[in-house]
Amino acid sequence: MEKEIHLLQFITINSMEKVNFRTHILSEHLQNHRHATTATISASPCFSYVPPEVSERPFSFDVTSMRKLMDGHNFGDRDWLFNLMVQSELFNPRLRGGKIFVMPDYNHSMQQQRKITMKRIEYLLDHGVFKGWLTGKGPESEMKKFALLEVIEIFDYALAVNIGVHFLTWGGAIQFFGTKRHHDKWLSATENYLINGCFAMTELGHGSNVRGIETTATYEANTGEFVINTPCESAQKYWIGGAANHATHAVVFSQLNIDGKNQGIHAFIAQIRDENGNICPNIRIADCGHKIGLNGVDNGRIWFDNLRIPRENLLNSVADVSPDGKYLSAIKDPDQRFAAFMATLASGRVTVTVSAVYSAKVSLAIAIRYALTRRAFSITANGPELLLLDYPSHQRRLLPLLAKTYAMSFAGNYLKLLYIKRSAQLIKTIHVVSSAFKATLTWHNLRILQECREACGGQGMKTENRIGQLKGEYDVQSTFEGDNNVLMQQVSKALLAEYMAAKKRNKPFKELGLEHMNKSCPVIPTQLISSTLRSTQFQNDIFCLRERDLLNRFAAEVSQYQAQGESKESAFVLSYQVAEDLGKAFSDRAILQCAIEAENNVTDASLKSILGLLRSMYVLVIIEEDSAFLRYGYLSTDNAAAVRKEVVKLCGEIRPQALALVSSFGIPDAFLSPIAFDWVAANSWSTIEN
Repeated sequence: MEKEIHLLQFITINSMEKVNFRTHILSEHLQNHRHATTATISASPCFSYVPPEVSERPFSFDVTSMRKLMDGHNFGDRDWLFNLMVQSELFNPRLRGGKIFVMPDYNHSMQQQRKITMKRIEYLLDHGVFKGWLTGKGPESEMKKFALLEVIEIFDYALAVNIGVHFLTWGGAIQFFGTKRHHDKWLSATENYLINGCFAMTELGHGSNVRGIETTATYEANTGEFVINTPCESAQKYWIGGAANHATHAVVFSQLNIDGKNQGIHAFIAQIRDENGNICPNIRIADCGHKIGLNGVDNGRIWFDNLRIPRENLLNSVADVSPDGKYLSAIKDPDQRFAAFMATLASGRVTVTVSAVYSAKVSLAIAIRYALTRRAFSITANGPELLLLDYPSHQRRLLPLLAKTYAMSFAGNYLKLLYIKRSAQLIKTIHVVSSAFKATLTWHNLRILQECREACGGQGMKTENRIGQLKGEYDVQSTFEGDNNVLMQQVSKALLAEYMAAKKRNKPFKELGLEHMNKSCPVIPTQLISSTLRSTQFQNDIFCLRERDLLNRFAAEVSQYQAQGESKESAFVLSYQVAEDLGKAFSDRAILQCAIEAENNVTDASLKSILGLLRSMYVLVIIEEDSAFLRYGYLSTDNAAAVRKEVVKLCGEIRPQALALVSSFGIPDAFLSPIAFDWVAANSWSTIEN
């Protein structure tokens, strides 16, 4: 006991000594800086909000023209839908700081969020938003659908995901996997929400590896039916959007078995609820539960217990089964057959890719507008506090991300056009480009959301200011419609296949943008000056050099492993580090080409000038951030230092254009947040509801 008392006294004395020591240090610090402190602190009037337009105008370029270049299509349709949503109480309009803002109410429970989501869908349906989404013909109809879905994504990603599951995955499967009998029966009914569809592919035990799914569909010739079964717990369908509460029908991906032979993955239509919303016999459904985001989406789990469906419910554009049980397909190779099934799923990847760009635009517009009105600290005695965006460090945080977003916006537009022009010859290109862009753009969006959240300080934590909530809503993008890391490996694998085929044929490269490999290897100047760093010639050369070299390295490494006895697949897995670098190199180079093409299509000198700055920033910040440029010797350390200095210079040149650049996103004020405008008024005492 005595020892414990002595120990307690020692701890107390030791703690007091530390307190006294800290007090002494603080006292000395204050005495030594008393004069400076007295000079800096003085009475001043309260902060007064000044809109950034007062100091940042006139703009040096026309924001309407830039917006048209960025959005690319259907500007009138977009604005019509923005206005339609603002007019309805269903979209939760709130007055804050003298402005109306619309956003989902995340204070609602999970079930409440799901119910209001369905009410919003009904409102949009009643006002003709979905007209022609499945029954319309031609590129114009598809581009309009993309445009309207992008507007919905800006308001609420959960709402967009629900709609996307119904139209793009369920409806798209009917369109592309089905034939006339399916189109006639299901497309119009889907477009008018007479049924509610879901897409049952993912299982508890299999996600990216679709070929490994375990659900079975066995054909019985004597009844003319398929019998669908969940043979084990890992085969339960998982994360199926719409399944938990609302879906009446599902496209079910299963292993097709005929007379004991497995014919691989096929898609079937199954009714899972009746017209009264009751779960059908031989089906069990459970809720996936609360998630870190997207709780307005009713994700569910499905088990099938000897569910019988008619033979006609096989989606048979790729393969069919005759009444007597013969398997019929014009595509004899199972690998090619599987590829034909997967190719038609690209629409989901396209919309995810583009939605990431619009999320990035929302968060950047909010963070940059806030940084143009929020002040912190002064650097002169009695001087005004500086705007956040006038600090070079704050510019360095946000403006390179802004430049990247511009480049990726052009890439998203290119991807949509590529998808619209789809053909058998473009299947491989669409798969590779959509995989690369989906991974790159969704990773970019997640980085932006985190940086913008931090750049807004404590205000970034408030749900009403959107950015923090968007982090949870969009986090899923890195893994759904394909895990990003897996997609990037698929990109590298496709590039390797193209490389090996060209070498084997001893013919030039002609696909996947690899035509630059037919030319002599680019040579990078030994000393890089500003004009060189900003030239499209250098920027193309350095990106093509990286891709070329990494593809050669990847091929050599895989060959080396094979020479040591590894299988081709094993060699590929072991070469994952170079594969990751190569996938990124391909994506970055392809995005740069999209940005250059957009710039070349512009005739207005003022637009061309700012686009040139943004392009240079995009390239140089990638060079600065990716260690591959130093690791593989594409740049010397001196040239890397020159790149770093140039990025700082570009930040200073882009800074005066920041407001014009985010205004060009064309996002109405109501779809941003209170801190993007008069955040003082929005937080005044008078706004508190008693």
